Amino acid sequence: MLTVVIKPPKNIQIMALLLYLVPLFSVHTFQPKVNSPIFTQRVSSDPDVNRSFCTFQPLSPQDALEERLILDSTAWPETPLLPGPISLEQTSDPAHSNFTILPGRRGGQWRVGDQLEVMIQTSDFKGRPKKSGGDFLLARLHNRMLEAGVAGQVVDHLNGSYSAVFSLLWEGDAQVMLVHPFEAISVLDRLTREQPDRIYFKSLFRSGSLSEATMCNVCLRPTQPLCNYTDLRTGDPWFCYKPKNLSCDARIQHIRGGYIQNLKAKEETLFQSRVNMKVSIRASGPSNVTLKVKSNTVPSGPSGYYYQGLWRALSGTTVRQFNTSAITECLKGKVVHMYGDSTIRQWFEFLKATVPGLKEFDLHSSKQSGPLMVLDYANNILVTFRCHGPPLRFSNIPTREFRYIANELDGLVGGINSVVVIGIWSHLGTFPMAIYIRRLQSIRRAVVRLLDRAPGTLVVMRTANPKALTLYETITNSDWFSLQRDKVLRAVFKGMNVHLIDAWEMTLAHHLPHSLHPQPPIIKNMINHILSYICPQKAG
Repeated sequence: MLTVVIKPPKNIQIMALLLYLVPLFSVHTFQPKVNSPIFTQRVSSDPDVNRSFCTFQPLSPQDALEERLILDSTAWPETPLLPGPISLEQTSDPAHSNFTILPGRRGGQWRVGDQLEVMIQTSDFKGRPKKSGGDFLLARLHNRMLEAGVAGQVVDHLNGSYSAVFSLLWEGDAQVMLVHPFEAISVLDRLTREQPDRIYFKSLFRSGSLSEATMCNVCLRPTQPLCNYTDLRTGDPWFCYKPKNLSCDARIQHIRGGYIQNLKAKEETLFQSRVNMKVSIRASGPSNVTLKVKSNTVPSGPSGYYYQGLWRALSGTTVRQFNTSAITECLKGKVVHMYGDSTIRQWFEFLKATVPGLKEFDLHSSKQSGPLMVLDYANNILVTFRCHGPPLRFSNIPTREFRYIANELDGLVGGINSVVVIGIWSHLGTFPMAIYIRRLQSIRRAVVRLLDRAPGTLVVMRTANPKALTLYETITNSDWFSLQRDKVLRAVFKGMNVHLIDAWEMTLAHHLPHSLHPQPPIIKNMINHILSYICPQKAG
């Protein structure tokens, strides 16, 4: 009898490469099957029922309770709208609003570690003080000469006035920005309730020479038979209209569709750049603070701050600075798996461009959605990227490449040489919050399973970040949507052995303009933060 002994590869990189490549070329074996029967629903004439066309699988009592608590904790302040159609002149006007720095506890003298409070009063376009709250404001304390910045915490007093609180770390200027007046937020909230399908997608179906494209979405209006592609393991919903002449099994390609605006008369005026959307509010007096008394007090409140252009975290780990050789040394022998959207792909691309030894292994896949892989064979480093499952605004993705993050995590061995990086927020902004909560719950369950079987695995989560806004970007991905998802992500993963990269504060506190894809100096600080978790500073 002939016995064949296959020795496992000694090189961790080769083993990780094999584990990563096998699913790529054995899709039918490893990819969970989807439930794809055809079913038809009837359309009700009741408009309220027609708005409830999003289908959800039942939750466990524990998850259902958590969902209710999260929805309650992240609810935006309720403010009654004025009767009649929305009038721009009755909404908050940054040009007529102002903020004032309140006196410090020491008669106008501050020291490092103090809390600086700013009072903000909003007024409408006729200069009349607002009597209700609900506006979306951002605040930061900034010192351009020191390349320093820290985010402020805004409190809504529900009467037209707001407070912004900053941790004093150095001398600087207070800055306050109106992102949206409450009336604009009410429009965004209504659009999500009534038109969660306003961003739509398509799939290409093909069998032989016959092909057909139909509309797809998380939520599809039941006007015709549907193909149900809900993932059986995670419960994440996805549907397409059934092709007229092809089966549901003939789906081969995901295609980005477009969006339907459907704003009511005059609602566009609520979303005007340089007028009432992401516009600075002026100070009624001095906007700068001078520190008269120095102190070594460590502040509390923000997750970190910039000083001399470098991000300094106030919790979690000391952020180290890594040059090219230090990055290679830190990642030596490591496997880094990145899952998520284009803001995670940015990190992958940064490492590929920065570390000379990392060379791309061509998987002949989309450069937008992946899967992507870079290798440093000499230093035993493997870094991969794969986009999360639908909804995805990337175009032309083979549907066989769709992977939900939770399922991918269940396929990982993990261990002390494994790093998992996750970021999912932007593509789910316009859908009901319950969809996002459930997606994160399924990812969390997979993270728990991974850490149970491989406790040494390092898991890093990326939060949302503010971005530049146009009318289109606001309707499809406003900072308000991102802020809500940022709160939800923190709530779902609170208390877990998961490290957070606070992209929200790291973008808000920086002097560079907001962008969906933060500019290189911010990305470098984010990478340094991740690497500091992988290779923490040694004690002593």
